[in-house]
Amino acid sequence: MTTRSMTTSTSGTSGTAGTAGESGTAATMTIPGTKVRISSIDILRGLVMLIMAIDHIRDNFHRGAPNPTDLHTTTLALFFTRWITHFCAPAFVFLSGVSAYLAGMRRTQNQLGIFLIKRGLWLILLELTVITFAFFLDAGFHFLLLQVIWAIGGSMIILGLLVRLKVSPGDIGTIGAMIFFCHNLLDYMEMGDLGRAYWWKMLWTCGPTPSSITSIGGGHSLATIYALMPWTGVMLLGYAVGTLYASGFDAARRKKLLLYSGAGMLVLFAILRLWNLYGDPRPWGFQQTKLLSVLSFFNVTKYPASLLYLCMTLGPALILLACTENITGGFARVTKVYGQVPFFYYVLHWYVIQGLHVGLFFAMGFTTRQIVNPNSFFRFLPNGYGVSLAGVYVVWLIVIVLLYWPCKWYGRYKQTHRQWWLSYL
Repeated sequence: MTTRSMTTSTSGTSGTAGTAGESGTAATMTIPGTKVRISSIDILRGLVMLIMAIDHIRDNFHRGAPNPTDLHTTTLALFFTRWITHFCAPAFVFLSGVSAYLAGMRRTQNQLGIFLIKRGLWLILLELTVITFAFFLDAGFHFLLLQVIWAIGGSMIILGLLVRLKVSPGDIGTIGAMIFFCHNLLDYMEMGDLGRAYWWKMLWTCGPTPSSITSIGGGHSLATIYALMPWTGVMLLGYAVGTLYASGFDAARRKKLLLYSGAGMLVLFAILRLWNLYGDPRPWGFQQTKLLSVLSFFNVTKYPASLLYLCMTLGPALILLACTENITGGFARVTKVYGQVPFFYYVLHWYVIQGLHVGLFFAMGFTTRQIVNPNSFFRFLPNGYGVSLAGVYVVWLIVIVLLYWPCKWYGRYKQTHRQWWLSYL
């Protein structure tokens, strides 16, 4: 079973999303009234959100295909379709941390801490209800799944507690770096009974395996795909990087720091991966062909997120963040439409995908008797259902076009309204 990636974040200094813009060539933000948007953040977030939908559509529509990361059965096109979506979750969690710092620029530490804790709890609740239903289409909620929204919500709660304890952004960044760079040391440790405890797996080691599932009674099960703490490290680092976007910070220096940090992550990835030194429990090796050997090199571990997976994905994200500070034109305008309303897009895209999924189910001649597959937790996925990989990309284009106008409307609504609940959506 593969997961559907993606996430949400705050980006207004008052906890709401505001207008995007730039004040001259040196700065990347404007502050109209009480709101702030950073154009480069919206562009990066919008871009990876669009890419994210590819994987979710592949999960729903490309049934019966080989495992994209199984080098014995995959193809280059299938591997790349999965690999490109690896960049989504790290970028979103990192930007959630950056945006959390920006959300605190017009709050006291206590106010920000409380806001982050409440928003984290709200995200976890939505993960277990609205998003779980969209994932399984099971009104009985027999299978609850903790994915990326849980990871963001749980990380926000931890960040909120640190902020409430008045830990400085620099110290929060240090804690994040320790988790980020050192959590793979657990690969070498024998944890005994502690390692078998489900709460420990939720924090550090869970992934899409049978060990990630536990019964919670009444015919219901809980599965944790995203182990929390590696993602918390990413969010805490993002919060520290948010200080680079404080008012008065030199834009040229910010760009240089982002570029050097991104390049440094890629160099670290290349060195550690090339010699299989540290940072991923799954070493690469030479395969039957040169192409498969290259795929093996980049076939790093997402569940739980390894250091090499995070370096491989966050390095380019930081470089792109630096290079899009003053970008304009059609590409920027379109991606910002999606990037300004991340959670709205995330929830809505699931229901659009599932609407098309159910429609295709009946169009292919399946009946209501085949809605439930006894061999799967998922509904409307009988044997023989699905489209080709090329069909996946056709559906993807349909989905992102359909979502453009609702996202544009909601983005404008958030720019012109101040209701408190907007900061939670």
